[in-house]
Amino acid sequence: MRLSDERSLAMIFAGALLAACAGCSERTAWGTDPGQHAARFEKTLRINADSRFQLYLPDNFDASGHTRYPLMIFLHGSGESGTDLDRVKVHGPPRLVAEGKRFPFILVSPQVPTPTGFEPRLLDALLDELLAQLPVDPDRVYLTGLSMGGIGTYAWASARPDRFAAIAPVCGEWLSVDACDLKRVPVWAFHGEKDEVVPIGADKLLVDKINACGGNARLTVYPDAGHDAWTETYANPALYEWLLSQRRSRATGH
Repeated sequence: MRLSDERSLAMIFAGALLAACAGCSERTAWGTDPGQHAARFEKTLRINADSRFQLYLPDNFDASGHTRYPLMIFLHGSGESGTDLDRVKVHGPPRLVAEGKRFPFILVSPQVPTPTGFEPRLLDALLDELLAQLPVDPDRVYLTGLSMGGIGTYAWASARPDRFAAIAPVCGEWLSVDACDLKRVPVWAFHGEKDEVVPIGADKLLVDKINACGGNARLTVYPDAGHDAWTETYANPALYEWLLSQRRSRATGH
């Protein structure tokens, strides 16, 4: 599929269907004697992806490959799930672009059809495709998201910390047992102190444990804010300056 140079473009890509790969492995025979036995099931599965995302390309975008661009991936909240791709532009960087903001990086905002969260394997496939089709600098890939997308930011980065130069989860949380997986990825998290939807406690614990593992994580807390920590966060130029100052080679030692 060829990409046009439109600044906001919907593409068919992510969503999920698991399909068995017939004939990929021989069937293992199970014992049929009465009683309880150990058994084994083995089958190769293939993931098919089919969904859409918003794509923003900066002014004077050069598709030739002579210029390599930073890439920011934004993961939306649960309220923006569905099939109406315009909903992705309700909050965060896609909203700012829709209001006329111009960024010096490529911005990709995938949509999930149901509010069940983002699947890291499918996001990995999306990133692979973006690197294949667009002149992206692989050492300057940044990940951010709010609420469900903030959780997805932690989840994907902890599963694949090698892929990101830095992450910025907003009102997110994740399992503190995975904290050391994030020790090589700079983290700037944001949360409202009065958040009752995603309480701040788990986010604070995770940031503390990332640092205890030798990582580089900080948490900005808005004392009077509830769940909406994203409006102030994404309006802050310091966030983008910080992200763009990070490189994967510095963050991961690759």
